[in-house]
Amino acid sequence: MTWRRNSRHEVVIAALFTIGLLMFALVPGAESRQGPAQANKKGETLYLTACSSCHGADGRGAPQYHVGFDLPLPDFTDCSFSSREPDADWVAVAHQGGPVRGFSKLMPAFGKALSFEDLELIVAYIRSFCGNPDWPPGELNLPRSLATEKAYPEDEAVYSLAIDVEGQGAVTNKIVYEKRFGARNQFELTIPFGWEEQDGSGSEETPAGNWVGGLGDVALGVKRAFFHNARTGTIFSATGEIVVPTGDREKGFGKGTTVFEPFVSFGQILPSEFFFQSQAGFELPVDTDRAGREAFWRFSLGRTFTSGQFGRSWSPICEFLGARELESEEYVQWDVVPQIQVTLNQRQHIMANVGVRLPLTDSDVRDTQLLFYLLWDWFDGGFFSGW
Repeated sequence: MTWRRNSRHEVVIAALFTIGLLMFALVPGAESRQGPAQANKKGETLYLTACSSCHGADGRGAPQYHVGFDLPLPDFTDCSFSSREPDADWVAVAHQGGPVRGFSKLMPAFGKALSFEDLELIVAYIRSFCGNPDWPPGELNLPRSLATEKAYPEDEAVYSLAIDVEGQGAVTNKIVYEKRFGARNQFELTIPFGWEEQDGSGSEETPAGNWVGGLGDVALGVKRAFFHNARTGTIFSATGEIVVPTGDREKGFGKGTTVFEPFVSFGQILPSEFFFQSQAGFELPVDTDRAGREAFWRFSLGRTFTSGQFGRSWSPICEFLGARELESEEYVQWDVVPQIQVTLNQRQHIMANVGVRLPLTDSDVRDTQLLFYLLWDWFDGGFFSGW
């Protein structure tokens, strides 16, 4: 198929991309209101006074006979535990008590005894128990977009859905399982499946108007975060993915060949609760007669809002997606995806996102899609925990 060039749309997208890069370039470094040594000493003093009776002077948790209850206490020296959540969630629990994030009421509220600044100093001191800078902090775990892969390694299970709302019907589902290992790495398994309406070329077994279903091409990937900086709010990672031909190509559920997909991901925290994410890579099929080589790039800009002081988080996001087959006669395809992610429970480890994928080029032959995902950050507890 030959794509029409849409220069106006490409100019608009390029301008928006340039604005995003400029916003990133202008992000100032975080400035401490007091010296690091002074802040750490005050945080230690406050921790020993207010927290150590339960959590232990060394952060490993006081023994059961000392605290008088059998609820397991967290080990702050465990980097896998202590690095994952942003400081704001730790401060919320310390200020309002455990129930504010769906945890036990045995965690008391210190909001009337300690100021926000005091609690922030305590949290900063608790972070020092880990002692391993290889673990990216939870602040860099930015909201997941519908298409752009985030750079942060995570333990998540995601169900996603795409419905073609124009032309020939199609429903595409994906189940994604992500497992973190080590400080910077993640394993990922993607299982797609769906249903498609048959067009006028259907056979007697699958006549036009009938729907057929099937498994798509299963993907296995490994991600590694190569760089992160908490002060500037920056994270960068690279992923290698192999897509195996488990789908039925004749029915439209696969490409019929193994595909290698290397890509890089970048995340940046911006001022005023804004964030920027980008991804770029290639699809490299083994058999180019069955599938074409393709370059793709995606970027998203969003902002997080919080209901009240410690309530539900809402993150409206706008994504721009570009892809081009690596052939001389092909042109760039552009899509825009307005969307909104929302946390569903108090612990905020169950999230949903809904959006619409709108073609900016060749919209007369490319369908609009309704997109949705349901995300479970399973490291933070069971699916029915924390509501």
